[in-house]
Amino acid sequence: MTKFLLSVHVLAAIVAIGPVTVAASMFPAAARRACGGTDTGRDLAVLRSLHRICRVYAAVGVVVPVFGLATASSLGVLDDAWLIVSIVLTAAAAGVLVLLVLPRQHRILASPRNREDPNSGRDERGPARLAMYTGMFNVLWAVVTVLMIVRPGSTTGA
Repeated sequence: MTKFLLSVHVLAAIVAIGPVTVAASMFPAAARRACGGTDTGRDLAVLRSLHRICRVYAAVGVVVPVFGLATASSLGVLDDAWLIVSIVLTAAAAGVLVLLVLPRQHRILASPRNREDPNSGRDERGPARLAMYTGMFNVLWAVVTVLMIVRPGSTTGA
């Protein structure tokens, strides 16, 4: 059973978290292009698609910690320091995504676009701040991934 749980956990991480990290990373550059005064319908469609990918796969990503906890429980490592740190970092990554990245993406998509004044209603720092928060999200997931592989202090192998 442990191998099944671990397989679902790893596959869910690849299938759910991967697209979020890629789409979220692409969004700020696409936003700069869309907000740069040459706003085209295509740029806005790309932004909408990237935002939808982030939202949908973030929801699907809930499977990752659920199966991670089930796997940890079956391995008997719920009280290991590396796992506790991973859980805290996973919660932090989820918080950054839900509280900072997704709302800022939405705000950029919802910003008014006055055709007569291309800079009207646009926060020039918005995409840069979004890129910073997206980078934080990606670094948190990278650290969690390393902790899952290295498992410092673990007696379960590796």
